[in-house]
Amino acid sequence: MESRTILEQELKVIEKWEKDQGKVWFWERLSRLPFAFLDKITPAFIQKKIANLLDEMGSFIQNGGRYLTKEKNVFHLIEMKTGEPIAGYDDIQDLPILLMKEMAGELGEQRKRTASIQGAATGVGGVFTLVLDIPAVLAISLKTLQEIAIFHGYNPKDKKERVFMLKCLQFTAADVVGKQAILRELADYDNRSNPSKEVMSQLQGWREVTLTFTEQFGWKKLFQLVPVAGILFGAFANRSMVGDLVETATMLYQKRRISDRLARSTIK
Repeated sequence: MESRTILEQELKVIEKWEKDQGKVWFWERLSRLPFAFLDKITPAFIQKKIANLLDEMGSFIQNGGRYLTKEKNVFHLIEMKTGEPIAGYDDIQDLPILLMKEMAGELGEQRKRTASIQGAATGVGGVFTLVLDIPAVLAISLKTLQEIAIFHGYNPKDKKERVFMLKCLQFTAADVVGKQAILRELADYDNRSNPSKEVMSQLQGWREVTLTFTEQFGWKKLFQLVPVAGILFGAFANRSMVGDLVETATMLYQKRRISDRLARSTIK
């Protein structure tokens, strides 16, 4: 594994990123203004689709549902990258931190391209095809989160990890206050007696995550009211959202793995 110096340097990069999350740009404040209006003009069938995400989020936490990725496929990707056989998570946990970060970055580029194509395709029909875009982006997001987790040696079949993933998802859509609260919730996540139970209580039946997730589509709703014009903005919005999610998940999983290694080196 890396030296303690390298781990501490990478941890400083993550801590700087966390501080930067406290900055709020003017456009971010402005972007929250039209949500109430947009909710009123959004067709009922789209509102129903958004509401269905509540059940899907709950199902994901409980058993992974149809969103649970195949770990063997991810193990194979890691084997191709390292040239070493991967039989289980123990073989991944001690891989170099920078290699984990590199794999997450490469995955992120692939998924951003996929999300862009998805957003452009569903932007053709304007707001009415948004009903297809929402579950598609959710699927891309959850599968990406799981693969980044596996790259860092964490098992997405563990309910605790699926809760952590939804907190990453929530983080990307939260405001400054929300982001700081989430960072506090996730601090020392692995050393709590029952982090899964604690975070589940704070999620209040997963509704908070779903609401912040669907807020990401606020501006997309506005622009997709005009068919065809939604093609470009749909591609941009999806790419931006998945890009933010990859960055968040990579930073937070890197922090967990680095903190674990630093703790183990101290014990030794």
